[in-house]
Order: sequence, then structure tokens, then C-alpha cells
Amino acid sequence: MKLSGNERILVLKPSSLGDIVHTLPAVSAIHRAFPETTIDWLVNTEWSPLLEGVSFLNHVIPFPRRELRGLGGLFRAGKWAKNQLASRDYDLALDFQGLLRSSLLGKLSGAKRRFGFSSAREGAPCLYHEAICVQNWKTTHAVDRNRQLVEALGIETSPVEFPLPSGDPVAIPEEFQERPLLLHPFSRGRGKSLSPVEVSELCEQVAPHPVWLVGVAGDEANHEWPENVLNLLNQTTLPQLIHLLRKAAWSISVDSGPMHLAAAISDRVLSIHTWSDPKMVGPWRPEALIWRDSHILPVRELKDKMFPERRDLRDAFAAKDRLLEKKDIAAIAEITREKLTP
Repeated sequence: MKLSGNERILVLKPSSLGDIVHTLPAVSAIHRAFPETTIDWLVNTEWSPLLEGVSFLNHVIPFPRRELRGLGGLFRAGKWAKNQLASRDYDLALDFQGLLRSSLLGKLSGAKRRFGFSSAREGAPCLYHEAICVQNWKTTHAVDRNRQLVEALGIETSPVEFPLPSGDPVAIPEEFQERPLLLHPFSRGRGKSLSPVEVSELCEQVAPHPVWLVGVAGDEANHEWPENVLNLLNQTTLPQLIHLLRKAAWSISVDSGPMHLAAAISDRVLSIHTWSDPKMVGPWRPEALIWRDSHILPVRELKDKMFPERRDLRDAFAAKDRLLEKKDIAAIAEITREKLTP
């Protein structure tokens, strides 16, 4: 199928934060090729602020995923789709999520054509009119997978653009404004979060440069941090986080959604990976840096299977007191000081 430029398109990518970021370049390419095309995006309610500032989207449709859990959730989701989507008269539904629920939402939207990936799970391809095969799926970054779905529509996806909103301003004390490091050290993923001791060690080693400590945390938020740390844990909205990432001189993040936000905004980011494969789930930008197994190198130097995923060790990493050795913290701090020096 080739687009004519007059279609009404429904994008299905409800979650998660990093996955939504990875889909932006593909959807942006559609708008760039056909500016008059109507593009709506269905997204889980908690992530809708990320897309509400994307200028070319006609509608951001919040999907109440948390209210549709349980055995009856799929039935209620179907009823929701008929009420919220079916009247919009879509010509095309693009399922970037690739799960039964998203493909069913596409079908219930009434879209005349439905596209998705042949590698989609849970039988989702059975509900597509056309399933696109991505060669080397397991060694292809999600940004490039999503681009291939759009390229199958006859659309050029280069240059790659991440049209994120500008974000909401955050008041930063004057003493923390000079070339700050933004540090996102905690993640919900097992075996990915640094310990408060490791975070403190890193912050002390980059002093006197200010550190903006961001993200969602539990008891860690009450830890006594070094004097050069501005503790913003549990205090920023998603639009505010985007603003801070734009203002930071350098960012460090564990493997997480905010890391992908940082890498979408700039290549001035270092991503810390314990068990995940940085070639597959790390930053997309070639000049961004990754840490894995005491190695620090740019994304452009990563090779397939250089750092294979070690998913079986997630619990082991989660139980460790330290994810980084002192020498690793020293190496990361040294690079950070270089990046923060004008």
C-alpha cells in the first residue's frame, strides 16, 4: 500500500516511554512526506503528556490501560475502542506495539487497512491486512524496525528526527545552573538501579560540577546526598524532565525510558547497562556512549552480540550491593568531567 497523503491514520503505540520515543521518527517521517495527512496516536494515559506537545499530531488519544486490566479488560477495551475510535473513520491503522490488545484496537477502530509486523506476538498478525517482515529483527534497534514499517508504505524515513516537545520549565537555584550533569540512576527494571552509595560516589567525583538527580525513587529519595547534588527525585513531571534534559550539559542514565528521552534530545548521554544489550536497547544516536562490563564506548562501535543480553542474571544483579566497581565509577566520572568542561 502506498499513501496518497489524504489518509486518516491511527498510530497504535500505547507504551512504554522508551518505545514511544523509538516510534517518533517513523511517525514524523509520515508527516514530513505528507503534511496534510491526519495522524492520531493512541497512547496509555500516563504517557500522553509526552505526545501532547508534538505539533503535527491531530489528536492524542489517552488509553486508560490501568482501568482495563483483569479478565474482563480485553472486553472492556473493545467496548472503549468502539466508543472512542470507530467514529473517526480511519483509513489506516499502524500497529507499532505488536500485541493482541493493540491489534484488536486497530481492528475495532474500523480502519480500512491495518499494518503491523510479522514478528508481532500473541497472534496479532492475524488481525492485520499486511504484516511487514523486518530482516534481522533480533539485531535491529527498535527505531530502525519502526522506520521499516513506514518505509513499506513508500515513505523515506531519513533524516531521523525526534520531534519532542520543548518541555515545561523548572526553577533551578543559581548555584546549580553552571554546566550541570543530569543523573538518572534508578529504574523499575530488575538489576538496573544503582545504589545510593554508588550514586554518591559518582556525584562526589564530578564535584564541583552540579548534579541534577532525577527520576522516580523509593527510600533513595531521602538519602543524604553530596552538596553538589540538587535532589529532584519524585519532583518532576514528564514535560519538566524533557526541559531538564535539554538544559543539561551531559546526562547519565541507567537503561530506562528517560535514557531514551535523553538520547532523542542529544548525543550527550552515557547509558549504563548491566545485563541488557546496548546494541539493541541502548541509545540510537551513534555518538552517544554506553557502559557495559567495564567498557565505555560510542554506540557506533557496537557490534552484534558484542554484549549479549543476560536476562537470566537480572535477579542476581538486583541482589548485588554494587553494580559498578569503584574503577568503573572513576572511569565514568573522568569522562563526565571532560564533557562538562567548556
